[in-house]
Amino acid sequence: MVEPDRRPCHAPIVTLAELYEETIMLPRALRFPVELHPPAGFDPTHLETWPVLAGRLEYVDGRLLFMPPCGDTQQDTVTDVVVTLGTWVRAHPEFVLGTNEAGMHLGGATRAADAALWRVADLGAYRGGLRRVPPVLAIEVAGVDGDAEADLLAKARWYIENGVAVVWLVLPDPRELIVVSPSERLRLRRGERLPPHPALPGLTPPVDELFMQIERARQ
Repeated sequence: MVEPDRRPCHAPIVTLAELYEETIMLPRALRFPVELHPPAGFDPTHLETWPVLAGRLEYVDGRLLFMPPCGDTQQDTVTDVVVTLGTWVRAHPEFVLGTNEAGMHLGGATRAADAALWRVADLGAYRGGLRRVPPVLAIEVAGVDGDAEADLLAKARWYIENGVAVVWLVLPDPRELIVVSPSERLRLRRGERLPPHPALPGLTPPVDELFMQIERARQ
């Protein structure tokens, strides 16, 4: 006769919904992004099924990844980038500028760019969901947590593999810019200007223009 297991069970049953409501302390040394359990009914192609959190989410290789909100240098640099692109788009209405974690579903993954430029001709009517065609230009601005240069380069490769023509990796701390395309990788510094790209006529801003606010704050 087998005796029943009478060991006490001290671990309460916790639902996934309760896990999303609970906040725990984590060491600052934690490396982002961190993986989350997808909530019930989650579909990476439908934004209404994503959890609502104070941070940034992407779905890559079957994993729901979380990043903390942007810090001050990152958000101010994104603003400078968007101001530059917005001025250019006003003169080039054949393009659309997306920002505010511009979402796209490409190659089975759902990711977001700090800013991106699409051709109007490539887009259909507004659907209120993720864009499913690659932008011409995708821009990532490095932050303090989790945005190591190697990670940004890996994301740039993902963009290129999924049809994006050119990627800008904007690095606020050294105030440098890495331009990635299918054929080359170019690092630019203060005092230099972006080279022309045939898909983006006339978009050749000086590197310094992308760091105006943090440059002013450090003077």
